[in-house]
Amino acid sequence: MADQCLFCRIASGEIPATIIAQSARCVAFRDINPQAPVHALVIPREHVTSLNTLTDGGLFGEMSLLAAQVAKDAGVAESGWRLVANTGHDGGQSVFHVHVHVLGGRPLRWPPG
Repeated sequence: MADQCLFCRIASGEIPATIIAQSARCVAFRDINPQAPVHALVIPREHVTSLNTLTDGGLFGEMSLLAAQVAKDAGVAESGWRLVANTGHDGGQSVFHVHVHVLGGRPLRWPPG
């Protein structure tokens, strides 16, 4: 499955994306359908289907730290930003490779969806 996964192919460089930050285990890139002025995705390089199957809490921590760096680099850390992890079909997950969205650059309403 991982060889056909869109995000695995982005992480490996097979499919181009606008990479904005990376670490040893994670990659952050601009969302191709942005929902806010700042909209990036942070993914692990390793294929993990969703938060339901994630077993390495350190990996999620690294994703979160990279997301915070993306927010700082984009200039939205002080004004505020949102970290979103959609899980499963009903949760709005459309690519089944665990990822988080970094959203900012405008007031974000609550509740989402």
